[in-house]
Amino acid sequence: MLVKIRLRWGPKVQPQTRKSRHAALALASLLIPAAVMAYVLAGWRVAADLSITSQFPITDGLFSHWQVWGAAAAVLNALAILLNRYGKAGPVIKKPIEEPEQKLANSRF
Repeated sequence: MLVKIRLRWGPKVQPQTRKSRHAALALASLLIPAAVMAYVLAGWRVAADLSITSQFPITDGLFSHWQVWGAAAAVLNALAILLNRYGKAGPVIKKPIEEPEQKLANSRF
């Protein structure tokens, strides 16, 4: 004798969605102009060293070197790219979950 027990299908566990997408996109949009500004300051410092432009306003200290401004610009740019990728990632669930009754009705036992 074969006994089949049919249990109702409960709700499936949904993976957590990324809750801070909007914050990541907002921060990335603020980091891009900051990175551009750091690139401009690095270029200004190089041009000031070559006597193409006027004197760079920061004459001594850590931020008086163009390498520091270039590295800061590269880091800000990389962070903006990573935050944009995080914020614009596709939905965690790409297609709606089918109801189990539809699966049973379409399949043959």
